[in-house]
Amino acid sequence: MNPHLTAAALDAAERGWHVFPLRPRDKRPALHGETSCPGTGDCMAGHRKWEQRATTDPDRIRRAWSAGAFNIGLATGPSGLVVVDLDAVKAKDPKGTPDGVTSLQALCERAGQAVPTTYRTRTASGGHHLYFTAPNGVRLGNSAGRLGTHIDTRAHGGYVVGAGSNLPHGTYEVVNPADPVALPEWLYALLTPRQPVRGLMAAPAPVRASRYASAALKAETAAVAGAGEGVRNWTLVRAARALGRFIPSGDLARHEVEQALNSAGLRAGLRETECRAAITSALNWSIANNPGRPA
Repeated sequence: MNPHLTAAALDAAERGWHVFPLRPRDKRPALHGETSCPGTGDCMAGHRKWEQRATTDPDRIRRAWSAGAFNIGLATGPSGLVVVDLDAVKAKDPKGTPDGVTSLQALCERAGQAVPTTYRTRTASGGHHLYFTAPNGVRLGNSAGRLGTHIDTRAHGGYVVGAGSNLPHGTYEVVNPADPVALPEWLYALLTPRQPVRGLMAAPAPVRASRYASAALKAETAAVAGAGEGVRNWTLVRAARALGRFIPSGDLARHEVEQALNSAGLRAGLRETECRAAITSALNWSIANNPGRPA
């Protein structure tokens, strides 16, 4: 029994996070697999995987960690967490590849947002984990590289190594002990699969648009029209910023973009005043930051 690891596992459980043991000085679960399941104990009614066996019960945690110096796995789904994993640059990466922290900073700048301040740990390899509470009633999965280079996310079906765990090359340490904040809406919008809207996807392309700009207009308006409550405004702003870069180059006319996005926003349930204000602001920002092609 390692008192430090036991205490770290209990601390995580006190926060409401579901924990399970990982192999000592390793990131792999210490639980048996399905093929070697004895069909006893927790698995008496059928094999239970690590996500199902993760617990906040302090007695179960003490019994489990009394058997060895196990590292701490946090099952993000049952814990109601979305963890953004910012990896360090790997030896095999091409020269100049950004690490996850740099990629997140760039992503925040493009979105016009500050890097979120929330519960944060430093990983054994020098990366970072940012913890967020998951939106209510939403089941987000895991992602790899969707937000940027060396940025992964863990939610339902995933787990992260908790603070206090040790690997041969380092320790997972708390950098910011504050309680996790809610996953920002703009990040949630980026992680939500876009739902195409058949009517909009079939709409005719603007006359002057290039094939690429026309496809972008259809895809972005479909994403806005299919956005759910709570992320509609951020989806609209993101779409306007993405499409605004086609205006200075002459690939799209501003009035065409405004009309298409306003219609999509209304279909998503936004008020017209909300749509127009968000579209105008986002297009102005995008045009200012995306000068047109040289004549």
